[in-house]
Amino acid sequence: MDITNSLAALATGFGAGLSLIVAIGAQNAFVIRQGLRREHLVPIVVVCIASDAVLIAAGVAGVGLLIQAAPLTLVIVRWAGAGFLLAYALFAARRALKPGALNSAAPSERTTLAAAVSAAVALTWLNPHVYLDTVVLLGSLASDHGPEGRWPFAWGAIVGSTLWFSLLGFGAKFLAPVFARPGAWRILDGAIAVLMVVLAVLLVVP
Repeated sequence: MDITNSLAALATGFGAGLSLIVAIGAQNAFVIRQGLRREHLVPIVVVCIASDAVLIAAGVAGVGLLIQAAPLTLVIVRWAGAGFLLAYALFAARRALKPGALNSAAPSERTTLAAAVSAAVALTWLNPHVYLDTVVLLGSLASDHGPEGRWPFAWGAIVGSTLWFSLLGFGAKFLAPVFARPGAWRILDGAIAVLMVVLAVLLVVP
């Protein structure tokens, strides 16, 4: 495969990856919140990028076809994901309703590294939409570029994911002055709680 076609596949993968990833879902909302708090941001961003890279590579390698052939897998993941999203919504609602939980600088309210990374892993791997977008859809799009073009496509999608999560997490600090007020945290956590509930319902309702 010549360099021109490889670059075209890379660019296509980059655009396709961004178009699917750039959406304020459960995972992105969590990254934004941690970015605003400047709390365990590097490991969380690394988890999100690495997870996407693994899923995209799996889709390009053909795992997406196996998932399509075993719909029960997505059903199980869908219900597990809905349960986790509802639990996370409860925690977000509690933070929004409890004034003492709105101070991001309060030591007693800081999340442990293990808890933050676990939440990032769960919000990624228990979300059926992640599998549909990265494994099934991107895997299918990559196959259109043939055996030699699919991996440049995959690298393009991975670069897009890396750029997005880096901007999302590390760029959130520029909103810090706005979130210096407790009311802003109340609104953010309230919005996250509503979003998580909506996503959980959409997961289990046909």
